[in-house]
Amino acid sequence: MVHDVLIWPDPRLKAKAKPVSAVDAAVRKIIDDLLETMYAQDGVGLAAPQIGVSQRIVVIDRRPQVDPDKPQQPIVLINPVLMGGKGEAIWNEGCLSVPGEFEDVQRFETITVRALNREGQPFEITDASGLLGIALQHETDHLDGTLFVDHLSTLKRELIRRRMKRLKAEMLAEGKSAKEIIEEREEGEEAESNRAEGAL
Repeated sequence: MVHDVLIWPDPRLKAKAKPVSAVDAAVRKIIDDLLETMYAQDGVGLAAPQIGVSQRIVVIDRRPQVDPDKPQQPIVLINPVLMGGKGEAIWNEGCLSVPGEFEDVQRFETITVRALNREGQPFEITDASGLLGIALQHETDHLDGTLFVDHLSTLKRELIRRRMKRLKAEMLAEGKSAKEIIEEREEGEEAESNRAEGAL
C-alpha cells in the first residue's frame, strides 16, 4: 500500500522511533508499504517515520539513480546501528519529506552499519560509500528525528521551512500531491525558459 509521505515541518518527523521488538508479519507489511511508497515517489530511501510509523525500519534502493534499467534491488534494515564512519564527503541531498529541495550536506565518506534483515537475521554492511553510504546515514538520521535540513544553517533551514509550508498549503487547496505540484512547477519553468530563448 502506498502511503502519503509526511512533509516537514511535521512533529512526527522529529520523534525518535521505537526499536522493533520482533520481526513478524506486521513488520513485514510495514516494509512492503515502505518499498511501494518509495518506488511510487521515485525515492532512493525511506524510513518508517516518514509514513507516520514510529519503528526503526529503513528501506533503500540505489537502482533508480545508479542503473534504472536493472531490476529492483531493495535493502531492508531493521533496528540499524551505525558502527562508525571514516573520512568526509559532501553530498547534494534531497528528501521525500522535503520535496523539491536539495542542499550540500557533510557526511562520513564511508560508513559501517549493523541491522536485521526482512527475516530478522543480523547482517552488516561494511565501509559503504557513495550513494549507499549517504543513504544509510540520511535514513538512519530519520529514526532519531533528524532531517537533512537540520545539518544546514539556520537561515537556509528557515527559508526551506517557509517553502514547505507554502507547498503544504497548495496541496491542501488544490488537492494534489507534492510530486504533482513540483512537476507542474518544473514544466512551467521549462516552458517559460523556452519562451525566453525563443525571444532572443
